[in-house]
Amino acid sequence: MSEIKQLTAKIKAFRDARDWKQFHNHKDVALSLVLEASEVLEHFQWKSPKEVEEHGKANKEDLADELADVAMYLFELADNLKIDLPKAMLNKMKKNALKYPVHKAKGKHTKYNKL
Repeated sequence: MSEIKQLTAKIKAFRDARDWKQFHNHKDVALSLVLEASEVLEHFQWKSPKEVEEHGKANKEDLADELADVAMYLFELADNLKIDLPKAMLNKMKKNALKYPVHKAKGKHTKYNKL
């Protein structure tokens, strides 16, 4: 069993022990995923690059908690939708490799349709 599947099983056990599955429909889990991602962004809002770097070091545990929240909702949503997340990630990386070939994209932040 992959580590993601093991973590997902623990997330579901936590949820189910509290009888929260009734609230964890696709829409609400997706909303929660975005809300938690926004909490990650709050850590960096209005900060200069230097302040971002310092804040990241000084608030590593808080950031880890927020990223964990994002990951937990992501894993649960993928499971709810019956999506094999590791497989989906590998497939997406293959698609991205075609959209962003090294010889065109290396060192650039340009979107694929503008390369």
